[in-house]
Amino acid sequence: MTQPLNKGSLFPEVLIPELINLVKGESALAQLTGASPIPFNGSKEFTFTFDKEVDIVAESGAKSHGGVTIEPVTIMPLKFEYGARISDEFMYGSQEYQINVLQAFSEGFAKKIARGIDIAAIHGFNPRTGVASALIGGNNFKSKITQIVELTENPDNDMEAAIALVEAADGNISGAAFAPAFRSSLAALKDSTGRKLFPELAWGQKVGSINGLPVTSNPTIAFGGSGIRAIAGDFSNSFKWGYAKQIPMKIIEYGNPDNDEVTGDLQGHNQIYVRAEAYVGWGILIPAYFALIEAGE
Repeated sequence: MTQPLNKGSLFPEVLIPELINLVKGESALAQLTGASPIPFNGSKEFTFTFDKEVDIVAESGAKSHGGVTIEPVTIMPLKFEYGARISDEFMYGSQEYQINVLQAFSEGFAKKIARGIDIAAIHGFNPRTGVASALIGGNNFKSKITQIVELTENPDNDMEAAIALVEAADGNISGAAFAPAFRSSLAALKDSTGRKLFPELAWGQKVGSINGLPVTSNPTIAFGGSGIRAIAGDFSNSFKWGYAKQIPMKIIEYGNPDNDEVTGDLQGHNQIYVRAEAYVGWGILIPAYFALIEAGE
């Protein structure tokens, strides 16, 4: 009989790439940015601001001071955890059966991580409780972005205003993330002849780009009744996120690992507990290169 997976092992390597790909597909922030592995003890990203323009100097002429401002941003990974009870038949199944079970678990886990990244990095919330997390602190878009456009009845104008704020700060626009309600408002806009301005958004079609700008839509943008309706900015260079390569996975056979007072002891119910942990970190390198569109109070 095939030996069951060891307790305290790691997710099988065959599942990791697909798990991370699922995260990229379901997270608005991950979809607009690239990810890179980060160490468990964190990493530092440095932003370089060249304070002046280049200088034209005559041959053998005197050179003047230019100057560079260096701002370090530390990206510390936070532990994202999810666990579930399943039948202890898992422990005695074939390896193929175990992999199939973990495949399904990893897909669900990846989608929850994806939502979690958005909820935590945009709003500063612990995704499960829906309240501000002390571990996140001010490392989130809601806290750091001060360039705000108040939502009007014309979302197209609102986007133009948000883009203008970013460009006025010398930033570039590489993408935008919309709440579904904001996407729907854009889809409803018509020109003077009654023709839709953004037909590619009709009938809730998945957003890929608008006017050549990469765009995504996700309910996490307005999570928990947040007033945020859209985020526009330099996602390519001014927001970084990453994950630790190893994703611990535990198979727990005894006790009450989820502190469930109703279900109680695993052995008493012929259950085991599958727990996965992913370490994810992010940093908003240049807050001035982003703008939020928010609904008024």
